[in-house]
Amino acid sequence: MTEIDLTGKTALVTGGTRGIGRATALALARHGATVTAVGARPSAAAETLAAELKELSAEHSVAFADVSDPDEVAALAGQAGELDIVVNNAGVVSSASVLDLELDEWHRVVDTNLTGMFLVVRAVLPRLRDNASIVNVTSAVAWVGMPDRAHYTAAKAGVHGLTRSLCKELGPRGIRVNSVAPGIVETDQVAGLMPEQRGRYANLAALGRLGRPDDIADAVLFLAGDFARFVNGALLYVDGGI
Repeated sequence: MTEIDLTGKTALVTGGTRGIGRATALALARHGATVTAVGARPSAAAETLAAELKELSAEHSVAFADVSDPDEVAALAGQAGELDIVVNNAGVVSSASVLDLELDEWHRVVDTNLTGMFLVVRAVLPRLRDNASIVNVTSAVAWVGMPDRAHYTAAKAGVHGLTRSLCKELGPRGIRVNSVAPGIVETDQVAGLMPEQRGRYANLAALGRLGRPDDIADAVLFLAGDFARFVNGALLYVDGGI
């Protein structure tokens, strides 16, 4: 089988130091891309990722930016150079009923999960090479809803609306924009689940298990490369069949 070859391409991955973003950054690097993984702030996870990336190539790097801050995003774009692949994965989540949901928390979640993607795309657009690929990470829950997460599901649903508009706006340059919708994935967000909760979530998927970060990374890898050269504006569910 022909391998996905990203040799000579440069990639930026936001939310890139943990979970899905970390797996994606490493997958892109292993397939030849030069990767900048972006975290919100320095952390032990960022340090270990930097070490793993350096083992693959000294050209890889880890950077830091709050994607909801226009100034930090502008500075990040200025450091990134020309890009072929952008993976918008940065996100936060919390739980609160609509009555208890403070406006500040609504803004924090929406600004990180949705506005942050707009800010990143706008900032890097002058540096995107023709025929580049943008992959936006949304969530399968956005299309079914979830109690106590109106802010999160609203933002994640908005991500695909943004994707659809961008694919039409940027398509004339050959730039493809697609969305990946993970289901419930083994990340820090589910680390505290009780065994019965874990079993209930696993049973929601037809495949009978939670997703792994590599499951999502492989889907991103497909959309980033030439095998998906005529895939544009798509929403790819990677949820095990929820």
